[in-house]
Amino acid sequence: MEGIAFTPSAASQQQAYILCADCGTPIPPNSANRCVNCLRNSVDITESIPKQAAISFCRNCDRWLSPPQAWLIAELESRELLAICLRKLKGLKEVRLVDAGFIWTEPHSKRLRVKLTVQKEVFSSTVLQQVFEVEFVVQYTQCPDCTKLAAKNTWRACVQVRQKVDHKRTFLYLEQLILKHGADKDTISVAEKKDGLDFFYSGRQHALKMCDFLSAVTPVRMKTSEQLISLDTQNASTNYKSTYSIEITPVCKDDLVCLPKKLANYLSNISQLCLCTRVGNSIHFTDPSTLHSAELSASQYWRQPFMPLAAIQNTIEFVVLDIEPTQHPPITANRGKYLLADAQVTPSSGGNDETFHTRTHLGAVLKPGDTVIGYYLSTTNFNDPNWESLDPNRIPEVVLVRKTFPNRRKKGNNSAKKRKWKLKSIAKEVTDDNNIGLGREKGYETKKNNRGENQQARAEADYEMFLRDLEEDPELRANVQLWKAEKKRRAAAGGADAEEDGMDTESVADTEATDMSDDDEDFPKIRDDELLVEGMTNMKMDDIAEEE
Repeated sequence: MEGIAFTPSAASQQQAYILCADCGTPIPPNSANRCVNCLRNSVDITESIPKQAAISFCRNCDRWLSPPQAWLIAELESRELLAICLRKLKGLKEVRLVDAGFIWTEPHSKRLRVKLTVQKEVFSSTVLQQVFEVEFVVQYTQCPDCTKLAAKNTWRACVQVRQKVDHKRTFLYLEQLILKHGADKDTISVAEKKDGLDFFYSGRQHALKMCDFLSAVTPVRMKTSEQLISLDTQNASTNYKSTYSIEITPVCKDDLVCLPKKLANYLSNISQLCLCTRVGNSIHFTDPSTLHSAELSASQYWRQPFMPLAAIQNTIEFVVLDIEPTQHPPITANRGKYLLADAQVTPSSGGNDETFHTRTHLGAVLKPGDTVIGYYLSTTNFNDPNWESLDPNRIPEVVLVRKTFPNRRKKGNNSAKKRKWKLKSIAKEVTDDNNIGLGREKGYETKKNNRGENQQARAEADYEMFLRDLEEDPELRANVQLWKAEKKRRAAAGGADAEEDGMDTESVADTEATDMSDDDEDFPKIRDDELLVEGMTNMKMDDIAEEE
């Protein structure tokens, strides 16, 4: 036997098997000593995972409830909807998710079936994988937003903006500022009231942002009030509706004011009788007889408020007969915009041929033959205590406000037809029958009644006056977005005029050119580079060139 080595047999080189402890089937050795079938029968790794669950769906807005409170838009059998379904299963944290997918079901069956593959370590070095299905029952319900809408309880905060004046030009300008800066992006709705507008918001923070914006662009004062809607004594939680009342100062641009004597002394001893030349977050006054200027903040105004003596609607037209600077070299103010001069004017209408001598701040823009609007004070009485305190000998007969362009506005030469620009507006809802919309542009919803015709005419006059202010005041126009009018709109306007007069399109163009030559030469024209084109962000350079 020496020299003979022992060679193990082929059977001994094969893997050893053991018998399953439950069914006796030969299996490779493992720590459980059971086969896969017996291990699955004795251990269920999906016992903590529910096989049926409910998922909420809002039919009004087509959104699904994502726990705990989020409502998301998701298509059927999409990844977003699968993620929402998996969030509904609480026991998934105890196993390892390997795969998940939808099983097709009838769209109207109100059932969603999801196939899941999970793994879990049941014994030492023994990982069990199992495939199972979960059925989700779709329950129709309403999301909180749709519930509020159905109950007409959509807002939680309201900003009430008011101004006690007889015109709407302030709100027209404020509307353009809101559109330019996008301050209305969180607004649910806008309601038009008698003396202003109401802005409604779903949250208190959005309303506070609007209040901050209004405080930055106009002199205001604010009051806050809250109304209790519901009270939960179990959780000690309350639900309030907040209302922010904002009042804008009644002093507007081009108004004639008489300052209280103490306030005039506080403002560098300026004259009490002044013109309001600009309104921003503060009020700017100018003395037309001395070019002295002063600035009054909102807090100072509301500490000692006063009403304007007269508004721009109370002015009359004068014709400039002669004008001459008061000193040489001339005295200018406000970056050369105002020039102190002595003017000789006469009323442009009526049988009054009387001539008035006055000192004005418009010497830089007026020349003999021009038309200017102003306040006629020689025969005017004001019910104001500050006016009564003035010295009658120092009150001017006429206070000139600004230059006008009657040839541009004359009948038959309507400037509205010549405008190649337009303004956008916010859609408003009129809730007061006595109130009429601010204008005729798209976005204004009006209610007409028997008493509303005069109010509608007044609103249209205010809107036309605001458009004229934009044309004549470049400083005011710089804060407003002007949009280029459509070609169809301008062609339709020209075609309508041609049909009425029996003229062709070429004759209309010749007539417009003749009218333009008859207009005032120094009329401030709006350049094409000041106009914005709708949809410019989505247009290519070729499209922009074609539009131009």
